[in-house]
Parts: sequence; C-alpha cells; structure tokens
Amino acid sequence: MAETNTPPPSDHFDGTSFYNPPSAAPDRAQTQPRGILPILRWRLSGERKVWPPQPPNPTPAGDPQASVAPGTVAVTFIGHSTFLLRLPGLTILTDPIFSDRCSPVSWAGPKRARPPGRAFAALPKIDLLLVSHNHYDHMDLPSLRAIQARDAPAVITPLGNAVHLRKAGLGRIHELDWWQSERLGDSRITATPARHFASRTPWDRNRCLWAGFMIEIGGKKILFGGDSGAGRHWAEISARLGPTDLALLPIGAYEPRAIMAAVHINPAEAVAAHRDLMSRQSIGMHFGTFQLTDEAIDAPPRVLAEVLRAEALDAGCFVTLGFGETRVFTL
Repeated sequence: MAETNTPPPSDHFDGTSFYNPPSAAPDRAQTQPRGILPILRWRLSGERKVWPPQPPNPTPAGDPQASVAPGTVAVTFIGHSTFLLRLPGLTILTDPIFSDRCSPVSWAGPKRARPPGRAFAALPKIDLLLVSHNHYDHMDLPSLRAIQARDAPAVITPLGNAVHLRKAGLGRIHELDWWQSERLGDSRITATPARHFASRTPWDRNRCLWAGFMIEIGGKKILFGGDSGAGRHWAEISARLGPTDLALLPIGAYEPRAIMAAVHINPAEAVAAHRDLMSRQSIGMHFGTFQLTDEAIDAPPRVLAEVLRAEALDAGCFVTLGFGETRVFTL
C-alpha cells in the first residue's frame, strides 16, 4: 500500500486543511463554497424544479464485457459520475455509487431518480478504482465494500482519503497530491487540480483533497474531471500534460449559480473546459441521477446541446451517453 503522509504547505494546503488557490478562480474572486446560511436560505427558497419519477432504464446499447481493441476505450455510463472504462489490459471504475441514496444513512438523503445503468454484478473484474473526493455521491462505502470483496482492485485517490476508504476494506490505496502520478502496468495516472471542497461530517471540512485524474496509456490521454467549478486549472492541465484525447466532464448540479458556481460547472463552462483542455472528444456526466440542485432533470444535456449549437461546434465533439450505454471511442 502506497500512501502519502501529511504534505508540506502549498498553494492549496495550509498544513491542516486543503483549499482552492485564488489563482484557480476564473476571476480570482470567490474560490471557496459559501457558508451555511446562504445554503439554508437556498434550500428553503422553494425554487427547485420537480423531477418526475423515472421508469427503469431501457435496455442499454453495447456490451460492457466485450473485448477492447488497441487504440480504443470502451466507456459505459453507469450514472452520475460512475463510468466503466475498459482499455486493453486495464479496467477502471470511476467514483462508483450503486446505492439507492447518496447519504451517510440508508433511510434518508438524496434518493436515486433512476437505477444504475448497469448492475455491479454485470460488470467485468475491476482493476482500478478512481475516487475523486469524499462526498457521498462520489465515495459510496457500500459500493466500494462490494467491489473490494469481489475484485480487490487498486485505488487511486487524492490526499487524506485513505482513512475513509479503509472503512470499506480497501487496502491497495495510493494517495496523490495534485500533479503527482502513480504507475499501474502500462498506464500512468496523474491527479489533476479541481475547484471543489470536501466533507463527510460537519467537523471534517477540507481535511481531504479533491482532484480529477489523467489516465495516460499508449501515448493517449483520458481525463476524468471529478467534481469542479470553473477555473484556470483546465488550461493548466493541458499546458502541463498536453491535449486530452477524451475528457469526462461534469455538466449537472449547477443551479443556483450564486451557490453552485464555486464548486460545479454548468454546461457552458463545461464546453469552455473542453476547449481549455484541447480535448478531441468529451463526455458529460454528473446529471440525471440524484437531485442535488435546482435545475430540471433533463436540463444539463439539453443546455449542453444548445451551447454547442450557439458556439458552432460539432455536436459529436461533446456528447452524453444513455444510462447504461457502452460506446467505443477511438483514442
């Protein structure tokens, strides 16, 4: 097990807590999420769109266990930020959540609007888990416990998160600071900056780091963006690591902007991130699964399509997958 001890102070760590550096913000203004009072006012405002009950997902296209040819990646969208990524010799699962709620308890908290696009039992053996941060909709201990029991995969996560992951029985944990890398076979995984925050209780705010991950294999690059607000970090990622062949970027959980802009990009900002990353192809995520914010259930992909049209971009350069759909992308 490779883990990182307490890091030295940096532009995003003060020796005790992690934070978003001012240079990460698009306008160097608000870099941290707002406090509890604005959030309470928002939750009491009654402006949240009603999400209709969703029927079970239709039979999804593609086979999540089919063989993968060199120079390609098979991407299966499970829902929210959970993707199955199959590369020759390496199978990855990102921020896995198969539970009915994203919550510390099973009887309360945000409930699924639709079931996982694929059941965990239908997935191939997982070699590597990427866990971007410790929020309950991204670090779901019951799901991680089931994956560990079946596959015992390696885990790559930002600094400070091993303490939570061990509760799920995970042992092969590699903690990374931003820009640090870990090799796994022929691949290299680099933790990339994000603009977000961390907490699982009212008492542990920002004691763990948040990040995205760049997967480099065979000279090709796939970015799992994690959870993030807008910022200069997208351009810094491409400047340091080179253009991205495929980026998985959040497009949902963005309204109201006064609350969410510090931590979640909207579809227009996701397209800007796609440009900054010099990504040849991007896929949207973080929508249509748990109602965390005010926008309608169908708004993120609909608004994404509107932004692409308004910017005269080919609709195929930034797509969304059906829930459970498996699609093969050439890298």
